[in-house]
Amino acid sequence: MPSRSERRGRRSETREEIADVTTIEQVLTLLAATPARIAAATRGLTEAELHRSPKRGEWSANEVLAHVRACADVRGEPIRTILAHDHPTFRAVNPLTWIRKTDYLGLEFGPSLRSFTKQRANLLALLRPLPAADWSRAATVTGAGAALERTVLFYAEWVARHERPHVKQVEQIATTMHGKRPRGGTGRR
Repeated sequence: MPSRSERRGRRSETREEIADVTTIEQVLTLLAATPARIAAATRGLTEAELHRSPKRGEWSANEVLAHVRACADVRGEPIRTILAHDHPTFRAVNPLTWIRKTDYLGLEFGPSLRSFTKQRANLLALLRPLPAADWSRAATVTGAGAALERTVLFYAEWVARHERPHVKQVEQIATTMHGKRPRGGTGRR
């Protein structure tokens, strides 16, 4: 897991990097791209490489995937709740708390990525046909200080923005792992 200073450094980079996500179509494009980019980046890596950190104190590809999945759970499920109910009220769930309740960190990478890909396909199947007005449907969210009003678009955009730097992180980890192989070494194909 990264140190607090490493996370802070990524946070400021992320704000600049994601400022251009503004339309529903951009959000849908980013949401659709995440599983495919992770799959492409990690193709050919062994299970051991996917679970190994490139450097001490950094996340492995599997840890990044587990984090992305936990965030997709706690930020994607509110979308379903908002669309299923008329202005619901619910409590926010912290992804760091949620991941401890899952087995994501201990799963093999391939099955975990397939589950994430299926979850994302289901979310996109829900979001793509939404009329513009439904993107503005809202909920009252408690548990993080004052109650907040959050919309379907807010949550979808939050997931898309959050995943961008993590996809790049997986791509960098994969590049490092490919580079650490002995000359002529290959991973699984």
